[in-house]
Amino acid sequence: MTRRTPLNDAHRALGARMVDFAGWDMPVQYSSVIAEHEAVRNAVGLFDVSHMGEIEFSGPGALETANRLITNDLSRCADGQALYAGLLNEQGGFVDDVVAYRFSPERILIVVNASNKDKDFAWMLARAEGVKPVDRSDDYAQIAVQGPKAAALVQRLTPVDLTKIGTYRFAEGPVAGHACIVSRTGYTGEDGFELYCAPGDAEALWKALLQEGQADGVKPCGLGARDSLRTEMKFALYGNDIDDAHTALEAGLGWICKLDKAGGFIGRDALAKQKAEGLQRKLVGFEVTGSGIPRHGYPLLKDGQRVGEVTSGTQGPSVKKPIGMGYVPVELSTEGSTFDVEIRGRAVPAVVVKTPFWKK
Repeated sequence: MTRRTPLNDAHRALGARMVDFAGWDMPVQYSSVIAEHEAVRNAVGLFDVSHMGEIEFSGPGALETANRLITNDLSRCADGQALYAGLLNEQGGFVDDVVAYRFSPERILIVVNASNKDKDFAWMLARAEGVKPVDRSDDYAQIAVQGPKAAALVQRLTPVDLTKIGTYRFAEGPVAGHACIVSRTGYTGEDGFELYCAPGDAEALWKALLQEGQADGVKPCGLGARDSLRTEMKFALYGNDIDDAHTALEAGLGWICKLDKAGGFIGRDALAKQKAEGLQRKLVGFEVTGSGIPRHGYPLLKDGQRVGEVTSGTQGPSVKKPIGMGYVPVELSTEGSTFDVEIRGRAVPAVVVKTPFWKK
């Protein structure tokens, strides 16, 4: 059965085009993907991300238990800090990519992808040595406020001093009168916040943000703009760019894997071995220099032979170029390397470029 977020009625009232996404009824766009994309780049956009999962470790030993499950190191964080991390299998491939929030050594919240929530919870429950995780997903709705005017918009609705919340930091306080976790994170490449609130408060908070943001040019945004924005930043999407068959090192995410962390993590030994032996393939960002738009699953060719496939691709609305990502042999992974993308039966030239694609 398809699930609905607490904002489903609000999306439909705004005329959103709804699609099934990871078992959820979600807005893909309201006006147009390009208009929503540009609103986030130039003003401010709102995203419903209430479908994401939240898994909590609480009580004595919560920090130590959670830290053994993720690749990054919560022990190096202060309370009120979040970090991006992976959950890996024994081979170093991704179970999921997550954001972990450290409220205190006795309260850790791990936010997981909607499509993986049940799998992740079962995986954590089976491997947690000490504190057992609790699935808190039904206790939270989540609204992402993204764009250069996001901070000013949220600040007008909260007494929390947002200047004291740095990137990947968070605080708790009211927004438009509703209790929230205010987190300075995002998936767009722009400044912004993710606001976690009670599901019953979500619609009122959403409407307050839309009303207060009118002068800023606020727009509600759907999955289409979320995808084009993150692709321009070369932010990985689970199931496309990262999965259980590709390691964190191959994905260019070695920086979130602290191999020297006390206690280690699942997949650590496989990554250490791969690092010592050298990579055979890497995830790259590329521009199509011919005519055509790369799409997920399109073959990548070198001298007519298939060497990989597109994991994500789009016509970048901000960079105004067809761009994509894909795994290629390591010898084709350096900036300036060339190969072809097979687009509707044609071999279209492409070149590896330095990423992110979008920079202000």
